[in-house]
Amino acid sequence: MVLNSIEKLLEKYDNGETSLKEEQQLKNYFAQDNVAPHLESYRVMFQYFNTTKQELYTKDVPLKPKKNFVYQWISVAAVAVLMLGILIPNIMGGNEKLTLADLSDEEREVYFQTKEALAMLSSNFDKGTSSLSVLSENFNQGTSSFNALGLASESFNVGAEKASHINTLGKTTNKFLKNTKQVNN
Repeated sequence: MVLNSIEKLLEKYDNGETSLKEEQQLKNYFAQDNVAPHLESYRVMFQYFNTTKQELYTKDVPLKPKKNFVYQWISVAAVAVLMLGILIPNIMGGNEKLTLADLSDEEREVYFQTKEALAMLSSNFDKGTSSLSVLSENFNQGTSSFNALGLASESFNVGAEKASHINTLGKTTNKFLKNTKQVNN
């Protein structure tokens, strides 16, 4: 009779329909030494529940999270650098704006040479990109790869020749920058 009622309680327990009183009856039954052999697996389970119920967590749980003040100081420093970057040029007299009329004849000449060199570089860059687009169109239309490679090689040589003009641009820019530094000092 007892075994029959325990099996019914186990069925209710598996379905999650037992009350606390019925679960206590199951715990008491499986705490005994004489348990039916076909219910031994449940005995191990209920013993596990009893032992884990008695376990205690002894480690302290911090209730207040540790604040990392490094990130706060980094944000403060970033704001300070930003403010200094805005304020220092205004305080140091950065309000003066030079016009073309304010420059000396030599500085104007260097300015115009630089402007001319940049315009030349821009137009040559445009020519190079248009040559590449023609190359890709010819290649897509099925022309022989030899002709396409020859055209690419020729375009590359023209581009390298045009790139040599950058050296002239660099010299002109250096002259302009040196003269500007001397005028400011």
